[in-house]
Amino acid sequence: MKNRYTLFIIIFLAGTCLLGVSLFAAISSGAKELNLSTVWAAVFHFNAELTSHQIVHELRLPRVLGAALVGCALAVSGALMQAVTRNDLADPGILGINAGASLMTALCFALFPGIPYSLLIVFCFFGSVISALCIFFIASGAPGGITPIRLTVAGAILAALFSSLSSGIAIYFDLSQDLAFWFAGGTAGIRWGHLTYLAPIILSAVLLSLSFARPLTLLSLGEETAAGLGGNVPLIRLAAIGIAVLLAGTSVSAAGSIGFIGLIVPHIARKLVGVDYRFIIPISALGGSILLVLADYGARMVNPPRELAVSAMVALLGVPFFLFLSRRQRRGES
Repeated sequence: MKNRYTLFIIIFLAGTCLLGVSLFAAISSGAKELNLSTVWAAVFHFNAELTSHQIVHELRLPRVLGAALVGCALAVSGALMQAVTRNDLADPGILGINAGASLMTALCFALFPGIPYSLLIVFCFFGSVISALCIFFIASGAPGGITPIRLTVAGAILAALFSSLSSGIAIYFDLSQDLAFWFAGGTAGIRWGHLTYLAPIILSAVLLSLSFARPLTLLSLGEETAAGLGGNVPLIRLAAIGIAVLLAGTSVSAAGSIGFIGLIVPHIARKLVGVDYRFIIPISALGGSILLVLADYGARMVNPPRELAVSAMVALLGVPFFLFLSRRQRRGES
């Protein structure tokens, strides 16, 4: 056990250093290149009269911090879903939960123009809840009950339906330009006002998920094991799904629909620290932040000054990873 704690601490400290380097690299690079001393001064000794400081403080810093928070939220959400469903393919995007939040965003833009961001978060959360309920209802309706493959198929069907409805709403209400950011996924629109809501919600949800780390470890090994060791399986499942849906809905409200982070990062975390969710959750949170910060950095640097969609950058890694897991899971079932 001592060796596992030591390994966890080493990996966590190394990841923290990598995240710090990634943050400074992302803040320094863009249409206007800034050196490290300028970035340091803009962050810790802000001077509103300097243009370079304004670029860092008003544009790049909230964007990069937002990417770190959203990446953290998506990765932890995926880790919780994989523990509860025991499905290696579980992810807020693949299961269609992000699509429900995106549909609610489209409805809010169509019916409530100028809606405050605080209310948009609430509506996105309810959109994610509706998606989750529909997915579990569809997957449980077939003979044999819920299985990993049925959850994935139900999520894919619901994601396609909700994405089509979102596009239809955007076309009918002439919202294509307003919703393009949410459909493509990205952190360019995140400002300090968004972070005042994002940070407390996401950080509180991640800390809350840590309180369920031990029961989740037992649940990931099987319902019988968890129940036999005194775990309240329905309560654990409900709490974990609620936290995962909250994290996913909040992320979509800020950065649109970004998939695969919740799929990739928890798998890497399990390879590094084992199956104990006391270690998986913090490593997933750190890894998700690093991945989305680097993806956002890459999206800006591939063809400057133009930017690619962040979701496309993540998908370049996520799609092959998803296909690999699907093939491995199919072999395991056959």
